[in-house]
Amino acid sequence: MPPSASSPHFDVAIIGAGIVGLGHALAAARRGKRVVVVDRDAQANGASIRNFGFVTVTGQQKGECWERAMRSRAVWGEVVDAADIAVEHTGLCVAARRPEAKRVLEAFAETDMGRDCRLLSPAEAREKVPALRADSLAGALWSPHEARVESRLAIPKLAAWLEAAHGVTFRRSCFVKNVALPLIETSQGDIHADAAIICPGDNFLALFPERIAAYGLTVCKLHMLRVTAPTFGRLGAAVMSDLGLVRYLGYAELPEAEALKKRLLAEQAAALDNGIHLIVVQSADGSLVVGDSHHYGETTDPFAPAAVDDLILDEFDHVLDLPRRAVSERWIGTYASAPDRLMLVDRPSDAVRIVIVTSGTGASTGFAIGEEVIAELFG
Repeated sequence: MPPSASSPHFDVAIIGAGIVGLGHALAAARRGKRVVVVDRDAQANGASIRNFGFVTVTGQQKGECWERAMRSRAVWGEVVDAADIAVEHTGLCVAARRPEAKRVLEAFAETDMGRDCRLLSPAEAREKVPALRADSLAGALWSPHEARVESRLAIPKLAAWLEAAHGVTFRRSCFVKNVALPLIETSQGDIHADAAIICPGDNFLALFPERIAAYGLTVCKLHMLRVTAPTFGRLGAAVMSDLGLVRYLGYAELPEAEALKKRLLAEQAAALDNGIHLIVVQSADGSLVVGDSHHYGETTDPFAPAAVDDLILDEFDHVLDLPRRAVSERWIGTYASAPDRLMLVDRPSDAVRIVIVTSGTGASTGFAIGEEVIAELFG
């Protein structure tokens, strides 16, 4: 069907304006393509703004995921100034509370992924992050790769920059009814495009539901907190701890992680049962974004039991010494999850792709995934 005079024609239509969709928009725009991004919400509202804004390299699974994280971190470095996105802090300190955790970090430092990282003594770690508790610190790993942005600000700024600097068209509050290229039917009228990339996040039913169903995806729900402390200054870097070493596959797949898993099962079984690990990052106002937990289901409930938050805060208090800390904000996030893959690219036709990050690593890998998919489509 040829385009009508009232329906514009684009080289590529991207459905979904989260970080994965915006990563594809950037990659296409850099190739000079005419791009439209369509999203059902009036503004960013999903997983891309309900997270840490933490671009994580160290600890990602060896191979493609780690390489994508390295590339995506480089792209973040290219766009933050142009898009007026503030980098709140850089670097990651993984604090080891137990000797078993310290051995995991030592083993990681010997891998190719750890070549730019540095093992720290407790005293050196507290120089990097003065708030670390001295009485529960066996050592630490320092990574220079990570960056923290305020995602609820960064995602809208990235979209605005793509529109202003690269001519990307955005259609918001717009529901896509059907994709049959070159026609895309939406609630705001037809769009014509040569290619379409669908980035649905955890909405598995709107488009090509039978193809998405074949991957056996579930939804992961996580708890997030904002913590304030009246006398606290700057954190200095992102902070993680022992629990992260058995969740992040770059550490967890090392043989040395087995001993740590056994000890954590004996000492923090409730935390493991609730998928808890610790990430702490800081906002411009000094408050800390803290999380998180992981609960899975075909449809997750909207409730956030206080007991889960208490488990997160228990790990927080074992790692950081912040007297009179208080929780000022709580929220839940959701994202797509798969038992056997960290992301997927499905190909309903030569010119249509469905792209889903199934591991909560969109901010860390989305730019690289976008480059790969656009390169495949356009050569």
